[in-house]
Amino acid sequence: MIAEIEGARKDRDSVGGIIEGVVTGLPAGVGEPFFESLESALSHLFFSIPAVKGVDFGAGFRAASMRGSEHNDPFIIDGGRVATATNHAGGILGGIASGMPVVFRIAVKPTASIPKPQRSVDLATMTPTEVVVTGRHDPCIVPRAVPVVENTAAMAILDLMLLGGFL
Repeated sequence: MIAEIEGARKDRDSVGGIIEGVVTGLPAGVGEPFFESLESALSHLFFSIPAVKGVDFGAGFRAASMRGSEHNDPFIIDGGRVATATNHAGGILGGIASGMPVVFRIAVKPTASIPKPQRSVDLATMTPTEVVVTGRHDPCIVPRAVPVVENTAAMAILDLMLLGGFL
């Protein structure tokens, strides 16, 4: 990761990345099956973070190439409590927390303001031009975004827990 970011910096460019988050200890039942689903509440806030371009849960987009028999999370008894043998659904079933860890990934785009020359348009003359952005630039904002994503997830979950009477 460091080498990739440093390479982009030396090239006067930027890179994006993926932030994976895991929420543990969330009681089963948090969330609603439709408007206040756990996925929709988390996604709504995640997409409010500038530079976030994608969100997935559990197996995410890989689920599209799986069969139902592969993706389904069979229920088991683990230490006297109901759990699932796998967590392809990312701890969310029908919009509601299953009691398993909630697993999500956030796609963060590369920073647009880079010192490398870029094509643009001069609006005064309506002609093509080249733009070079000067000043300080982060070649990758992903490390800076991690605490933002963590706190955003906490806010969404707290809101759903209050809404559902868990607190």
